[in-house]
Amino acid sequence: MNFLILSCGTRNKVVQYFKRTFKDGRIVATDCSEIAPALFDADKYYIVPRITADGYLDIILDICKKEHIDGVLSLIDPELNLLAKNHKLFDDAGVKIIGSSLELCERSLDKFKMYNWLKDHGYNCAKSYMDRDAFYADLAKGEIQYPVFVKPACGSASIAISKAFDKETVDLLCTHSEGMMIQEFLKGQEIGADVYIDMISKKVVSIFTKKKIVMRAGETDKAVSFKNPELFALVKKFAEESGFTGQIDIDIFEIDGKYYISEVNPRFGGGYPHAFECGCNHMALIENNLKGVENKENIGCYEEGVYMMKYNEIAVKKA
Repeated sequence: MNFLILSCGTRNKVVQYFKRTFKDGRIVATDCSEIAPALFDADKYYIVPRITADGYLDIILDICKKEHIDGVLSLIDPELNLLAKNHKLFDDAGVKIIGSSLELCERSLDKFKMYNWLKDHGYNCAKSYMDRDAFYADLAKGEIQYPVFVKPACGSASIAISKAFDKETVDLLCTHSEGMMIQEFLKGQEIGADVYIDMISKKVVSIFTKKKIVMRAGETDKAVSFKNPELFALVKKFAEESGFTGQIDIDIFEIDGKYYISEVNPRFGGGYPHAFECGCNHMALIENNLKGVENKENIGCYEEGVYMMKYNEIAVKKA
């Protein structure tokens, strides 16, 4: 069973975990940078053009054919849409994409679309606005207060996110760039959930939750594992009702005993190593699905109170 990881970047741990799990196969990785450190943890790697380059998909499909690849996933958001949009090409090549549908990838990338879906389906979430007049009207009625976040509706990795404390700043940020969204600031405990939805049964089979302690550039630097049956039930309901499949990462806030869903990444998140090290091996669940084996539900099967602490590491390579 051979597996391809696209745009591996700095996700060394994810590559290592796949290698540790897929013992009878090979892990192949790609990246557009020849000094992406995670490349060198794979059994074999390819330097490829950027995902926007002409012929990019043909190059990936050629790699799949040459390396007899059974399954593939990407670790960056824009490529999730590209894979989902072209899933038939991979299906025809006998390669299973581990991921969600194009509709769900697009909804996850567009935070205002996700907000509308959450609101329409009755989930607690941060109030969001694309229309400044609507925001100011709600502000005047006391339905939302400063500070608020101003950020691109379609963005990732916390790029171009600013906290605004007054009208002058909101106006400046919204006129400086297109597609900016104004979002309620949720003040509470931030939580991350690493979730696997079986690719065969479409049921949630694994959930790992952690309380975030320290964040940096949108990623979790320090966290501690915990369990809550009410939260597990909410995550399971949300993931299955949405229709996600494969690996997803959900950001949640807990405020006064209520859970608010914030964002969803339909891929491995940067904090996933915490889940793996606590025993939630989602690579094994992927391997089972690629073999045609349906995974059984095993939610919350890990130890509470386990801390994850990221630290700096380096890789060296001769020119």
